[in-house]
Parts: sequence; structure tokens; C-alpha cells
Amino acid sequence: MSFPKFSSTLARVGAASAALLAPAIAFAQQAAPAAADAAATAATAAAPVVDKGDTAFMFIATILVLFMLVPGLALFYGGLVRSKNMLSVLMQCTMIGAVVMLIWVIYGYSFAFGGGTSPYWGGTAKMFLMGVNTTTTAATFSKGVVIPEFIFMLFQMTFAAITPALIIGAYAERIKFSASVLFCALWATFVYFPIAHMVWDSNGFLFKMGALDFAGGTVVHINAGIAGICGALLIGKRTGYGKDMMAPHSMTLTMVGASMLWVGWFGFNAGSNLEASGGAMLATVNTFIATAAAIVSWSVVETFTRGKASMLGGASGMVAGLVAITPAAGIAGPMGAIVMGLIVSPLCYFFVSVVKNKFGYDDTADVFGVHCVGGIFGALATGIFASASLGGVGYADGVTMSSQFMVQLTAVITTIVWCGVGSIILYKIVDVIVGLRVTVEAEREGLDLASHGEAAYHTS
Repeated sequence: MSFPKFSSTLARVGAASAALLAPAIAFAQQAAPAAADAAATAATAAAPVVDKGDTAFMFIATILVLFMLVPGLALFYGGLVRSKNMLSVLMQCTMIGAVVMLIWVIYGYSFAFGGGTSPYWGGTAKMFLMGVNTTTTAATFSKGVVIPEFIFMLFQMTFAAITPALIIGAYAERIKFSASVLFCALWATFVYFPIAHMVWDSNGFLFKMGALDFAGGTVVHINAGIAGICGALLIGKRTGYGKDMMAPHSMTLTMVGASMLWVGWFGFNAGSNLEASGGAMLATVNTFIATAAAIVSWSVVETFTRGKASMLGGASGMVAGLVAITPAAGIAGPMGAIVMGLIVSPLCYFFVSVVKNKFGYDDTADVFGVHCVGGIFGALATGIFASASLGGVGYADGVTMSSQFMVQLTAVITTIVWCGVGSIILYKIVDVIVGLRVTVEAEREGLDLASHGEAAYHTS
């Protein structure tokens, strides 16, 4: 039996229902993937973000720090020594950098940033870069923002490579090549890596205390300066010091090297922000103007004391300004950076021209007078110019200027004691193993020929 009218009515109702339900069905079809996308977005937002811009920024910063070492530091120191020792300085910078790079990836990165809970070293978990690969990340200063761990490891590697190379300027022209390389390898292991952990690792002794060191006032400059003066005193003065002419053989190369240091220092300071953000730009501004102020300040002091402003003084002021602003680069305000630059040069000039002559020590390239003294000043001044009232980024909750200054002083003293005691022990060990100093004959001939069989310059 058929019911044509009923069937027709049912068909019309079905069609009408379908028409009414079509928007709801379409909405449901659209809402399902939208909900899935929202869930995925929420999950992505919760996960740490690796930004390609930050990664590229850190890559450039890392290469700039390498540029500081070779050729920057090598040419700066090379120009300051006599021509017969030019290649020895270049070779020491090159070899020390290469050796420390290898040590860093084998165990140095782990000793400094291995994730251990000790306040004095990072442990062995990341030896041979165990667990470090293309997917692992390192934290930055912004919550939820990370960078690839490889680039963080490499950036810190360049710091580890250049710091021991800074030391050689204090005892240049009289140390054995083998002794210089061996000492720096041991020094990096037992002095630099622990200090880097204490200051920059979240579990570090000085980090937990609240010490401020943006890019290496204690870790790099005080550390290297103390090791340098210990070496200069233990190895002794150059043969003929105070009698023979020992002026820099090429202020042109020293100026070239110092300029390369200034350019590379932007990687040093801005890169320590770990992100291409406003903090990196603050560090960039401060690296420009603190250095400029220090150059002017050193030249003014020389004009009043010697009657003339020298190129050596200009280059020394350049480095002094860079050293002083390093711990405060991303912390002090621009006006504070200028004040720091203006003050550091007279202070370093006093140690280079007065204290050095008074005590008669032979610090060939004034590593102690510029790096250590400038680093101490910069570390302590960071505690003052971090104040928001002076244009800085401000202190942590409950911290005052006086309490921060005392923390900075503690960090400085800790670095001096750890480095001083450790360096003296290591120099003695190296002296027993290979001997520290070349023979008088080799020193008079020049270390280029005596140690490397080459000469930097040939006359036609």
C-alpha cells in the first residue's frame, strides 16, 4: 500500500530539516579543526620557543668573539712586543684558543654548565657533549624563550678560549711556548671553568648570592689579570728590562688589533643578553659610549701628565673602557656607562704608569693594570650603576645599593683568591714539568726564531 501524500509530506519535512541543520553541520565541521588548532596553539604557547632571529643573532655574536681572539687580541699584543717576538705572540694566541676549544667540548662545557647541583662546578653529565644535540635548548633571560644548546655552548666556548689568551700579555717575550700552552690548558680546567660556573650557572655559588656580571668582569678580566700578574712575578722580568729599548714595535698593528677588539666586543657584550632584544641594544649602546668616554679620558690624563696624548694611550683607554663596561653592559644605563668610562682610564693609567714603576714588576702588555684593575672597578661599579635611580635596570626585590655592592665585593674577592692560589700552584706544576722560561740566549735571539724557526719580517 502506498501513501503518496504522506511520502511527499515526509520528503518535504526531511528537506526542510536538512536545510535547517545544514548551518549547524557546517559549523560543527569547521569547529572541529578550529578546536584542534586552538589546542595545538595552546600547546605550542606552553612549549619553549626557539626563535630563528635569536639563533642568528647568537651565531653572529659567537663569530665576533672569535674575531676578538684571532686576529684581534693576537695583533693587539703582537704590536706591543718587539719585532723578534711578534710571531710567538700570534702563535700563542692561536694555539691556546685551539686547545681550549677542544678541552671545552670534551669536558669544559660540562664542568661549567653541566647541570650539576654543586655551587662550584657543573659535574660530568655533559662530558663529550653527552645529550647535547640539535633538539636540546638553553634558557635565556625571558621566560619560555630558549636558544639551541649548540649555539649557547659555542658562545661560551669563545669566552673560554679568549680568557686564557689574555694572560699571555703579562709574560710575553720570555715564556716557553710549551709552558704557555700547558699552563693555559690547566688554568682553564681548574680556574676558569669553576669561576664561570660560580658566576653564570643558576646553581653557582656567586650566582645564587646575587652577583651581577653581565659579560665577564670577574669571570674574564679579573681572572685573567690575576693570573697574568702571578705569572709576571714568578717568571721574572725580561732580560734587559729597564735598560734595553723595549718599546712596542708596531703601534699600527696594536691599533688594528684594538679596533678589532672593540668590534668583536659587541658580540661579547650584546651576545651575553642571549636574545636579540632591547637588553642587547642597551649593551650595544653602553659598549659604544663607555669605550668612547674612556678613550677621551685616557688621552686627557696623558695630556696633563705627559704633555701629549699618545696612540698607545688611546688604545689602552679603548681596552680599559671595554673591560670596565663588560660586567655592567646590560645592567647600567647609558649615562652610567659614560661615567664608568670616564673614571676607569685615570685609575688604570695610575696603575700602569705609577704603581708598575714603583714596584718594578714587568707586566709586558699591562694585563694587570688594565684588565684586572679595570675589571675590579667595573664589577664594583656595576653594583652602583645598576640602580634604577641612576638609570640602570634596577635591583632585585629587597636589594639595596649597599647590599648589592657588598655582594659584588664578595664576588671580586672570591675570584682573586681562587684565581691567585690556583694560578700559583699551576705555574709551579708547569715549571716542574716543562720549565717556564726560555734561556737567556733564546730570549736575546727572539722567540720567533728560537721557538718557531720563523721571522715576522724579512728585509730585502
